[in-house]
Amino acid sequence: QVQLVESGGGLVQPGGSLRLSCAASGSSFSIKTMGWYRQAPGKERELVAAMPSGSSPIYANSVKGRFAISGDNAKNTVYLQMNSLKPEDTAVYYCNVGAVTVGGSLELWGQGTLVTVSS
Repeated sequence: QVQLVESGGGLVQPGGSLRLSCAASGSSFSIKTMGWYRQAPGKERELVAAMPSGSSPIYANSVKGRFAISGDNAKNTVYLQMNSLKPEDTAVYYCNVGAVTVGGSLELWGQGTLVTVSS
């Protein structure tokens, strides 16, 4: 069984920075794709950033130039560095991982971490 645990959310002032982490744990798995989504109150979940296997990262237009997705294969961890945060970035952020195990392919979601941008 593979599980994801997110961390790094919190309250930050406009213009500030946060780094979210999403660590995968389990046995006999390999991460193939990774991404971050967010859901603001009253809105649908939206893609923030993704790193498809073997491809360059993609970003939502609203976060281009401010957010960066990265991964550490040795630690099975995916990060989202968020800079120049704005109040409209306030949302619950979810990591999403595509993995391959001995039993087949899995799509996993983190539990969500709240990011609040406010003065």
